[in-house]
Amino acid sequence: MEGQLFSSKPSSSSQSIVGKLQNVTVRYDGQCEEWPHLNMMENYTIVVDPIVGAIIYGRSIWGAIRGLETFSQLITYSNQNEFLINTIKIKDFPRFKHRGLLIDSSRHFLPIKTIFKTLDSMEMNKLNVLHWHIVDDESFPFESETFPELSRKGSYDPQYHVYRDEDVNAILEYARQRAIRVVVEFDSPGHTWSWGLGQPGLLTPCYGPNGQPNGIFGPIDPTKPNNFKFIRNLFTEIASRFKDQYIHLGGDEVSFDCWATNPSIREFMEQHQYGNDYTRLESYYVQKLVNIVKQLNRSYVVWQEVFDHNVTLKSDTVVHVWIGNDTSSTWSTELSKVTEAGYQALLSSPWYLDLISYGPDWRKYYESEPYSFDGTDEQKRLILGGEAAVWAEYINGANMISRTFPRVNAVAERLWSSQRLAKANRAVGRFRTQACRMIKLGIRIQPIDGPGWCECDYALTD
Repeated sequence: MEGQLFSSKPSSSSQSIVGKLQNVTVRYDGQCEEWPHLNMMENYTIVVDPIVGAIIYGRSIWGAIRGLETFSQLITYSNQNEFLINTIKIKDFPRFKHRGLLIDSSRHFLPIKTIFKTLDSMEMNKLNVLHWHIVDDESFPFESETFPELSRKGSYDPQYHVYRDEDVNAILEYARQRAIRVVVEFDSPGHTWSWGLGQPGLLTPCYGPNGQPNGIFGPIDPTKPNNFKFIRNLFTEIASRFKDQYIHLGGDEVSFDCWATNPSIREFMEQHQYGNDYTRLESYYVQKLVNIVKQLNRSYVVWQEVFDHNVTLKSDTVVHVWIGNDTSSTWSTELSKVTEAGYQALLSSPWYLDLISYGPDWRKYYESEPYSFDGTDEQKRLILGGEAAVWAEYINGANMISRTFPRVNAVAERLWSSQRLAKANRAVGRFRTQACRMIKLGIRIQPIDGPGWCECDYALTD
């Protein structure tokens, strides 16, 4: 068995019992790394034999954790009140090194217990990156020790709807124990309205037709040197509190309308000979931000608009492709351009789980292939993987799990398993079994398909 994300239920009715499993040995290569990382080895081998017992061998501690998860899925409970496992040999490894889920704690605050449950569910499906879109226009729930006014004035409730230092540390540790990276995103210069509530002078004042400020504020004002002092201090704190090598810098959906009304911005544009091309002003801001992050010895991810607007990027930049979730022609063209320019890429376009439809929409997620673009083998090696996205305009702690799982299971298998496993119809049995496992463990997910019944339904009656 090789390259399959999770197993179907073992068959015991047609096989005799050949022995009892007396021991399970777990081994791994190398030193015990403290934190999961982009290039961690997740390969593992499992041997279940009635004579030697069970051996789980990981190429690293992270591979051993993946092997333990698969081992637990091989065990079934029989009608004779026995736990059964088939004799088997498995050699397994992921196809992509970045297999993520984006959660959004700005549009609706996500309780810590919901994030923990999300991490439990991710581990069961061998997802290895929690992309934490922690702040946005709507709220700033991250409690900064350097700038405490950001959450005091920018969060929905500074007492209950904030993530304090101990909360962040608890989430990072919970993820670490499950071999999951936490890549935090602080999106700018747009999506920053809540930032401005606690940091006066950060945002650009918009002007009306009468040439006077109209009380509306736009993106961060890149013409003020003090704003970059603030950015440097804030990202210095971010780099010290989040452990991953990568920080997501955002850079998407920057509206130029407000910048175009502001006389100080227009004067700056004229001085720098930018004309009316506000993408150059955006590039000016992003370039300064990138330099700050690199000086902090961190790598970064940006949304695709940063690449599209010709910002000068470092060679290790990761470009996150998200536009075109309704048509593969859009995102496949973008992947071709990004990789042709030599940048690594992540794909999210076909996996926006908040855009739900009636019926088993997991099938279309399953059959979306990251390599479906025109490019050389060298270009395709630049695809790090991808992420499903769960934007939270209509999602909170009450429906986060049921809206996300088991639909994200399809993305997880697409990113872990062999490209040959490409047809959703052939995955239905495994997905039903996995959904049943999750429900029995208290993870309240939605049905995998239409009307029906299975034994796991009993777990939903309490």
